[in-house]
Amino acid sequence: MRILVVEDDDRIADFLVRALKSEGYTCVRTGDGREAAELGIHADFDLILLDLMLPGLSGLDVCRELRMREVSTPIVMLTALGDVNDVVTGLKAGADDYMIKPFAIDELFARVEAIGRRGVRCDDTAFRLTVGNVVLDRKAKQVFIEYQPVIMTAKEYAVLELLMSHPDRLFSRERILSNVWGLDIDPLTNVVDVYVGKLRKKLSLAQGDVVIETVRGMGFRIKEAGQVTGCPH
Repeated sequence: MRILVVEDDDRIADFLVRALKSEGYTCVRTGDGREAAELGIHADFDLILLDLMLPGLSGLDVCRELRMREVSTPIVMLTALGDVNDVVTGLKAGADDYMIKPFAIDELFARVEAIGRRGVRCDDTAFRLTVGNVVLDRKAKQVFIEYQPVIMTAKEYAVLELLMSHPDRLFSRERILSNVWGLDIDPLTNVVDVYVGKLRKKLSLAQGDVVIETVRGMGFRIKEAGQVTGCPH
């Protein structure tokens, strides 16, 4: 995913770019509103993180300009708490979402991943996730192992979809909570561990050739069973 980061505060911008690059995203950064509009119009991005307060053109004006030029790239507005009233104007101007500074990095990753899933191209391979012999069909909202359906609840399916969207990537409990249950869930809850346990049992009973690893104090990741060298739990 290629992301345009529009932020004139060097400290915040550097933090955002480093964090996103560490997750494998490609970033282009600018702190000027007019340059942001030009980049958004003429370059190809999958997502624009757009600060409201910018020199040259405000974030709101950049958003309006892009939508007027029929640029459909998803836009997430970055705003300070005192600018919340401007969020409504931004959403009306065509922004897709907003985040209030300061925000947790896992919240940022959750929003970026959600936007990425929304923008998946509508072809069969894009709608099908495969790890080992486990196939997740996003169109049918169904999981198959060796062509046999595995019955799952909506939350079990959502957790598995997130893990399978990036095999071998470590997902923190906070990020899983943000993606599956929403951002207002108590981070001390053990609901993620409970659902991972349910998934492990169902995948094992269906002879799934995958393992959901626990990395103590950090989170979970899904792998093909043959790739696991240590204890998965």
